[in-house]
Amino acid sequence: MSPFLKTASRWGGLLTIVLLVITLLKQLIALVSFIMVAVKIALVIAFVGLMLLIVLSMLRGRGRRHRDIDEL
Repeated sequence: MSPFLKTASRWGGLLTIVLLVITLLKQLIALVSFIMVAVKIALVIAFVGLMLLIVLSMLRGRGRRHRDIDEL
């Protein structure tokens, strides 16, 4: 083999590995950010559901209190 081909194959191999690592890190960052967004959305939905349950329980209690007063 000519010296040019040996040098090109070594540098090409290293360049390929570096580019693969960079691509892997980009995909890993994208996956982590997607998971973080999914967790944030789940927390917001859970918080809204909890607030709805609190409001519903307050309204039920108020309605029961009015019914109890009306029955007296």
